[in-house]
Amino acid sequence: MVNYNGTLLSDSDSNLTIQNRGYKYGDALFETLKVVNGTIFFWEDHYFRLMASMRILRMDIPMNFTMEFLESEILKTIDANQLLQASARVRLNVDRGEGGKYLPSEEAKVQFNISAEAQHNPFYTIDTNAKCTVDLYKDYFMAPGLLSGLKSNSKTIQVIGSIYAQENDFDNCLVLNTNKSVIEALNGNLFLVKGDTIKTPPLEDGCLKGVMRKQILELLSKDVNVTVEEASISPFELQKADELFITNVIKGIVPITKYRKKEYGSDFAQRLVTELNAKLRLI
Repeated sequence: MVNYNGTLLSDSDSNLTIQNRGYKYGDALFETLKVVNGTIFFWEDHYFRLMASMRILRMDIPMNFTMEFLESEILKTIDANQLLQASARVRLNVDRGEGGKYLPSEEAKVQFNISAEAQHNPFYTIDTNAKCTVDLYKDYFMAPGLLSGLKSNSKTIQVIGSIYAQENDFDNCLVLNTNKSVIEALNGNLFLVKGDTIKTPPLEDGCLKGVMRKQILELLSKDVNVTVEEASISPFELQKADELFITNVIKGIVPITKYRKKEYGSDFAQRLVTELNAKLRLI
């Protein structure tokens, strides 16, 4: 079942048409949520990121788009899909409706839809036997700026980068900005571990303003044994690192095991995921 503006419909009865601005122009935003037993992980952070992104795109935010309203609609969708007592991946999509060309018409009104699918793991785990081989994706580059950090429906680089990774037997790729700095993976933020220093690209470099990125930075800020830097990462630094890992809300922390000829451990990432799960138990 899909939630379309508060009405539960089957996929085949969805009211989305080819006139939808999200389809025609990418005039849409989305949040990918992890929901376990009726609890939306980091919901406040997701909500405020969505509101900030809507303002950047100059969407007229409906008066009923409160945190409580959208949360209730998410849980209603979860319940309709019999996932209220399970682990689920939820996509909350917001678009500007229908009407207009590039310039929205006066009839174009903001609307939402919510879909859900089952997930296996309620908490975050790291499979120490799993491999994650990456390379740089250099066909196209991200331009730094506010728009590059949005979770918008315009994900061309992520789509063709994923195809490139599959064609070349990589599990993921690292994205570069126009300054040739490494900013993120195709599906998450990037962290680099070198000794007791942890680096992640700053938002100004064009990386996604990730919700899990924020959680990891908060955990690291409490660790007196490490130094945290939000600083640009050059490709040359990757092979000198002790560990590299990717973060996103669905998978949590994914250690990179190989980049070119360099292989990496995951000791720090494993310790960090333990702290992350401990934090979640307090929600």
